[in-house]
Amino acid sequence: MMFDPKKLEEIAKQVSDAIPEGVKNVGGEVERKVKQILQAQLQKLNMVSREEFDVQANVLLRAREKLTALQKQVSEIENQLEIKDKNKE
Repeated sequence: MMFDPKKLEEIAKQVSDAIPEGVKNVGGEVERKVKQILQAQLQKLNMVSREEFDVQANVLLRAREKLTALQKQVSEIENQLEIKDKNKE
């Protein structure tokens, strides 16, 4: 899983906005606490940042490209071996 830090701030703001007016006098402190709690809980879920996700997606893409190239080479070598075997017969 991954999370966007901007989304975290958005959720904290929504929670803060939902707090009744009488409690909003301490709104800044509440919003900060909500962010801390959300961050702590999300970290327990083994979530990754968007940046980490993008890096791993690029690594996976490069690995997939290399695998495709290797599969093509193996196929070409197999074809060459089949042709040599047929020529021996």
